[in-house]
Amino acid sequence: MSDNERQPGDSGDGGENGGENSGEDKAVAPRETAEDSEEQSEGEFDENGADADEIIAELKDQLLRALAETENVRRRARKDVTDANRYGVANFARDMLSVSDNMARALDSIPDEAREDSEIVKALVEGVEMTAREMASALQRHGIEQVNPLGEKFDYNLHQAMFEAPASGQPDGTIIEVVQAGYVIGERLLRPAMVGVAKGAGGASGAPADDGGGENGGGEEAANLGAKLDTSA
Repeated sequence: MSDNERQPGDSGDGGENGGENSGEDKAVAPRETAEDSEEQSEGEFDENGADADEIIAELKDQLLRALAETENVRRRARKDVTDANRYGVANFARDMLSVSDNMARALDSIPDEAREDSEIVKALVEGVEMTAREMASALQRHGIEQVNPLGEKFDYNLHQAMFEAPASGQPDGTIIEVVQAGYVIGERLLRPAMVGVAKGAGGASGAPADDGGGENGGGEEAANLGAKLDTSA
């Protein structure tokens, strides 16, 4: 047999082997593609999971902040309602203090002799005293208390210095006279007590005063302080 006759057979064998190799390559390629797809899907899943955790954490933080803000608003609303109930009568009560002061002045202006000599005057005095007591009781029922600091240490939060007495024999800053009683409503100052304060010969007293001293200096500065405190009521 000649070489030319063998060539077709040989080429046939080669064709069969080539076909088998091509089929194996085609079978391996899909498996590799599937593995790559799985790895890519897992990577995307991890990234999406991390993003979801961040979103959940952010939403949780926003929820907690919203709840805290709501609680603060609720707390402020309760405080506003309480303050309105407690201090809503402050302006009216401040006006009524003048009426109470005038009744006290009326009683002080009547001499004891006149009360004893005249039954009419005595009855009038008793009526005014009953009215004054009723007024004081009404103020107390609404949380308004009198400040009468005679003998106490001067406190610029509650008292207004009208004058200083340099030779009173009392320690510096001691209140030696109450010109007009003060009042507080709840925890707020309604009207400062107008007082006279002792001043030692060698030092300044606890009451505020100007460099020039005297009634006008101390009184003006304390009056400004009292006015500032009054606005809170």
